[in-house]
Amino acid sequence: MNKKQQNSIILILGALAALGPFAIDMYLPGFPAIAKDLKTDISHVTLSLTSYFIGISVGQLIYGPLVDRYGRKKPLVFGLSLFVLAAIGCAFVPTVEWLIALRLLLALGGCVGMVASRAVVRDVFPVEDIPKVFSMLVLVMGVAPIVAPTIGGFVTAHLGWRYIFAVLTLIGFLVLLAVGFLLPESRGADPTLSLKPKRVLGDFLSVLKEPVFLTYALAASAAQAGMFAYISGSPFVFMEIFGLSETHYGWAFGLNAFGFITGSQVNRLALKRRTSAEVTQTAGVVQFLAGMLLLVGNYTGFLNADGSLLLIFCYMFSLGFIGPNATALALAPFARNAGSASALMGSFQMAIGALASALVSTLHNGTALPMTSVMAGATVVSLSLLLGFCKYSKRALEVSA
Repeated sequence: MNKKQQNSIILILGALAALGPFAIDMYLPGFPAIAKDLKTDISHVTLSLTSYFIGISVGQLIYGPLVDRYGRKKPLVFGLSLFVLAAIGCAFVPTVEWLIALRLLLALGGCVGMVASRAVVRDVFPVEDIPKVFSMLVLVMGVAPIVAPTIGGFVTAHLGWRYIFAVLTLIGFLVLLAVGFLLPESRGADPTLSLKPKRVLGDFLSVLKEPVFLTYALAASAAQAGMFAYISGSPFVFMEIFGLSETHYGWAFGLNAFGFITGSQVNRLALKRRTSAEVTQTAGVVQFLAGMLLLVGNYTGFLNADGSLLLIFCYMFSLGFIGPNATALALAPFARNAGSASALMGSFQMAIGALASALVSTLHNGTALPMTSVMAGATVVSLSLLLGFCKYSKRALEVSA
């Protein structure tokens, strides 16, 4: 495979991996408008975000065995088709309950790209190159959280929030065409893999028995849970408390997403000097410090909007190191059942993300503390895992070498 083919695959995989997050970020600026139009409040609209996280978590467990059994493309076509249909439905919902339900279906369709993209990377690229490839994927998929809130804010302000889902329909359809006509099949169907529940559970269990996978999958999930808490709480914190407009919120959200992308690209340089395991631990410490300062600063009232955004930028910058490296370390031990391993890791991330989102909604008290407390708590869990399982460091370093 030449460089041009590799770049083409990375571009499509980045679009696939970004589709699910894009469907999250794009409608965030529309929360106040959605709440007003559907005659509810923002905390209830936030439940549509929680249902989306649940759908992504459960859906990845379903797609994992399917992409191993039937190859990568057939499940992709099915899931992307479901995404397009659900997006159309979201544009016409009459109540917030319908929105919550259809967002669940939207997630069940879109999450196939998250599973398949990680599995294809494991199929196509050498193990030693995977951390760098994941960093490149972050560069591609990172466009989503930068442009999505900005587009969402513009669409909401000029056309209305329902048109956000019209845009998502178009994007999903274009990604479906790219997969159908441009993405090569990286791993064909394997009839020897059974889809019987007992066998599927056995495959998942074999993945969970791998300590390197468990350590880094959970650490990455905890680190990203803070990001989900930020996604859930930021519309209220920055638009209601700090008074940012829908457009300015979109730009602020994009700036912090840029921090995530920047971290992922600096990570490629850091890997020339340090191993993936070492870089991940260092980034975990930086994220912990940013999370704690954010919590204390908001609790004391010392931080304003600019100070909060600066610390969140540092938080996301650190996540740009943790995400690619922890993912590569977690998936490195697997080849034949890379789909199942990818699904489990994605499910962990989204299940814990759904919990973080639900906590922010449940603890809602009219201040920034629910968001900042969950963000800080997530860094405590992540760093504890990274530093507390040092006995597996030697093996992790061997895997990443």
